[in-house]
Amino acid sequence: MSLFSIAITACGLFVLGYIYYGRMLARWFDLSPKRITPACKINDGVDYVPAKPQLLLGQHFSAIAAAGPIVGPILAALWFGWLPALLWIIGGAIFFGAVHDFSALVGSVRHGACSIVELVHELLGPRAHVLFMGFVWLSLVYVITAFADLTSSSFVEPTYGGAVAASSMLYLLVAVVMGLCLYKWRMPLGLATAVFLPIVGLIIWFGQYMPMVMPSLAGIRPQLIWNILILGYCFVASVIPLWMLLQPRGYLGGFFLYVTLAAGVVGLLLGGDRVQYPAFLGWTSQKGLPLFPMLFVTVACGACSGFHGIVSSGTTSKQIEQEPDCRVVGYGGMLLEGLVAVVALATVMLLAPGDAATSQSPDRIYAEGLSHFVERFGINREFARSFALLAFATFIYDTLDVATRLARYVLQELTGWKGRWGSAMATLATLAVPALSMSWSATDAAGNIVPAWKAFWTLFGTSNQLLAALTLVTITVWMRRTKRPWLVAAIPAGFMLVMTLWSLALLVQPWVAGLLVGRYAPNWMAFIALILSGLAVLVLLEGLKAFGVTD
Repeated sequence: MSLFSIAITACGLFVLGYIYYGRMLARWFDLSPKRITPACKINDGVDYVPAKPQLLLGQHFSAIAAAGPIVGPILAALWFGWLPALLWIIGGAIFFGAVHDFSALVGSVRHGACSIVELVHELLGPRAHVLFMGFVWLSLVYVITAFADLTSSSFVEPTYGGAVAASSMLYLLVAVVMGLCLYKWRMPLGLATAVFLPIVGLIIWFGQYMPMVMPSLAGIRPQLIWNILILGYCFVASVIPLWMLLQPRGYLGGFFLYVTLAAGVVGLLLGGDRVQYPAFLGWTSQKGLPLFPMLFVTVACGACSGFHGIVSSGTTSKQIEQEPDCRVVGYGGMLLEGLVAVVALATVMLLAPGDAATSQSPDRIYAEGLSHFVERFGINREFARSFALLAFATFIYDTLDVATRLARYVLQELTGWKGRWGSAMATLATLAVPALSMSWSATDAAGNIVPAWKAFWTLFGTSNQLLAALTLVTITVWMRRTKRPWLVAAIPAGFMLVMTLWSLALLVQPWVAGLLVGRYAPNWMAFIALILSGLAVLVLLEGLKAFGVTD
């Protein structure tokens, strides 16, 4: 089978989904340009800043896409084969993930751009609100932990890590300068794009020749130093105004996504490559992981992600200029992420069974595959590989700073901390947990040391999907109360609740079995899984109560 047939099918289904299902959802939610959005009504220049859809789509897309739709599909394909992952990516993105993102965005805009956490308070009650805030905060902490460690791992990679680190630092500096040009010196967006995009290209080229290699300091290993610096960046990005870093960085990051998408899709369509990797490897992976439910929590963001609902209702809804933009940004953004996942999946499809590349990290598999796609069009493969690795790191940045800011919002709401002091303390409290988690040495079942991101990935994916399910439960209650076709949210919510709670049960089972025979060894992963399961069940019970309430 050729990659061309798979790529053209996936693209066609995504386009049809946007045209027909997206239009249907827009009609059901009665989107109207006449309603004044919170961004235009408040417009405080800090959090509420109306943005044109083309700017906002880039910022939103880069915030939600990150490394999730790259790492998850690659791992799922390596474990179970590419066909189950592809089916879930396409079907999940159209009928689950895009519905989740779109409805969370519209629901937030209609309720004063409040977060999904506040929407839970209004629809499910104060008890569900507190429980949900705790669940969301824990989920965001795991997002930060997994992606910060994944970033530092890419920076210390022996071959290209130093170049990626150098380019990444310069990229963040350029984003700040662009923000100042746009909002302080009123540079037109078109001119800023024409100036700063070529600079980003120069940064990629420059990073290859001036790599930033972190030495060990006072016996502290380089990756741990990078972890500290990355969390420091997260702190700064969380407390400064949106326009200064998040919007321009997201806008430039969007072009990384667009270019990598275009390169991947064109390479798939015109490269003439054939699929070599097996379509199906069995119902259980070589690591003993069952396809049901692990496929769904491993693919994670490539098909559906609860983090997207937090982004949609936390930052994106505060920038929507007109209601119809919700379809482009919310529904369209998720389908673009699904396409990113398909391209990532294709980098595994290229590999022959037993190829040494299958044992590499997901970022290297992705970079090698993408550079292979574009090499046929005369682009230097070393440059393409560096670009792909920087794009990978950029996607993670886009998630890290947004996740930290959102976790800060949630914790401030939970504690009542106000002002700059409250922002700083909430951010520090949020980042303390990832700092501690990444300082420990994580081990697998055989006792081998593994990267922290890998140890946390299953729990991250599960909590992320469970967050999406609980968000859809809330949207279901809202749609029923407003007499809209609520099954469009209820069916995905039910499916994802089953898969995620099942996955958490599998994580907890070995620990509980050990306790029953007298082995009392601490297992923080299992303990957190129990907490997440308990919080989710309690929120679900409150949702079922609210679902029975009618106006």
